[in-house]
Amino acid sequence: MTIIKQKRRHDRIGSLNLLNYVCLDGNNDEVNQGMGRTLNVSQGGILLETHVSLDKNHIISLSIGLEDELVEIKGSIIYCREGEKGKSEAGIEFHDVNEQSLLILNRYIKAFREMQKQE
Repeated sequence: MTIIKQKRRHDRIGSLNLLNYVCLDGNNDEVNQGMGRTLNVSQGGILLETHVSLDKNHIISLSIGLEDELVEIKGSIIYCREGEKGKSEAGIEFHDVNEQSLLILNRYIKAFREMQKQE
């Protein structure tokens, strides 16, 4: 894992975590679902790798495993692009983050930064 400095509000942490996603349409109906993994994570969003391309018009509901805890977060698909080896990458901006999920996410990011300082 590495911290990625960019022109964003939050630094992104290079992180590979498996997740389950559900894509929802404008009526909040499930369109598709699948498994993916995070390529990086921040307080404001993730870079998600999937086997299929995601539709930017959908809302995405994520269940992310961060260490021993499960975080449930919804987000908007900001962009999609072709990734490595035929996989798809999607930039996800979080919204509707409940307090418990935000605490877990922040604790994970803080612990990672502490590990980086010790290296």
